Amino acid sequence: MITMVELLVRKDGYSHEEFVDRWQGDHAEIARELPGLQRYSTSVPTDPEAVEYDGVLELTFEDEAALNEAFASDVGQEVQADAAEFVDVGAGPRLIVEETVHVDETATETGR
Repeated sequence: MITMVELLVRKDGYSHEEFVDRWQGDHAEIARELPGLQRYSTSVPTDPEAVEYDGVLELTFEDEAALNEAFASDVGQEVQADAAEFVDVGAGPRLIVEETVHVDETATETGR
């Protein structure tokens, strides 16, 4: 499993609240349809005025090939075009990572 982690910055002209509403609303509806997507999470800072990023995006796929295929798809192209309307694309770092879970209290007993 690999995860794309990206720290997002809103485009000029959007308030933090407007950015979050768009990102977690209409945009999420499109993004959740990415082919091969296994996990999708968004995180918003509790004090957005104190940090330089407006959110953290995490998208998990089986492998890097699946991630690349997802963004090459029609849905992937739509996701990227939509994000470009309210995200300052490239303003924050993007990492492709392999996750190692050390504690997961939310896992079921059978899933541990």
